[in-house]
Amino acid sequence: MTLQIENVIRSVWIWFWCFFGSTVLVPHQGSSSRWTQGRSIKNVEEALEALQAARTGEGGASVTALELLQKEEEFGSIVTFSSRLDEALGGGIPVGKVTEICGAPGVGKTQLCLQLAVDVQVPPCFGGLGGQVIFVDTEGSFQLQRVVDLAGAAVRHCSLLAEDEEQRVAMTTFSVETILSNIFLVRCRDYVELLAELHLLPDFLRDRPKLRLLVVDSVAFPFLRLHDDLSQRTRLLQGLGLQLIATATRHSIAVVITNHMTTRLRGGQSQLVPALGDVWGHAPSIRLLLQWEESRRLASIVKSPGHMDATVQYQITCEGFRDADQSEQLQSKRPRIQTDQ
Repeated sequence: MTLQIENVIRSVWIWFWCFFGSTVLVPHQGSSSRWTQGRSIKNVEEALEALQAARTGEGGASVTALELLQKEEEFGSIVTFSSRLDEALGGGIPVGKVTEICGAPGVGKTQLCLQLAVDVQVPPCFGGLGGQVIFVDTEGSFQLQRVVDLAGAAVRHCSLLAEDEEQRVAMTTFSVETILSNIFLVRCRDYVELLAELHLLPDFLRDRPKLRLLVVDSVAFPFLRLHDDLSQRTRLLQGLGLQLIATATRHSIAVVITNHMTTRLRGGQSQLVPALGDVWGHAPSIRLLLQWEESRRLASIVKSPGHMDATVQYQITCEGFRDADQSEQLQSKRPRIQTDQ
């Protein structure tokens, strides 16, 4: 497995060469030194051939709009356990699309991701997908005990709903232990490891057809060191965005990513905006903004091609991501969310 990761990292650096020129640090297989500088590649075509040989991608194929509609209905959605947010999203986090969750620290981005990692495993007879999840943790924010708490709450919730024989049989295998065994955790410390893991992902998905959710928490953190080279960061983010979109559509999984907020100064005033700029803003199909308004937590749909603008109130409880106590649902115009340059 280590050799496979090294080969993928080599292909990633070949990809870098296509964009940035021939003088790069290239992993050299079989050498006592892991990296060699200035290894020559004759031309771009040779680099692309080498990269293509390392990939196992599928070719594009045309489909009709009716087929797309039927696939979306077949894919379903992942419930958030917040009925108001699920209603605003048309059923939950959609499968086959990229959804971004952005917000300030402490507002609940990781909590929602952990909740989704549990919810995707709810048995189909309860309205779930009965799937598995791969959780890519780039910040070290994955909290095992918190997942245990959320899993226990989900099991208790479904037990109360079990009425017919099918549901009672499903509950015999829906337990905290099975939920934990269906979460595959990957730890990435920098953007090179993140890109390498995502290149290995297609093979991983083919071997596990029950996978229905990919979480990347967060996508911004690995690229913080590239703030001085915006050109390189832009190219990497473009490639990453396209790869996540392809993963969601080709493998019929929901891709959920979290993003930081950054400060923009304009007209002598500061404003919090989603990080990574306009280029990255085109990657997700849906963007959710989690924010504080005084003591209330609000979730706003600020980008979606198929959902009405809505802002709903939520809370983080000991059992997970839930509706707020207030019965009134907040509806508002779409907030003015800018993107940094």
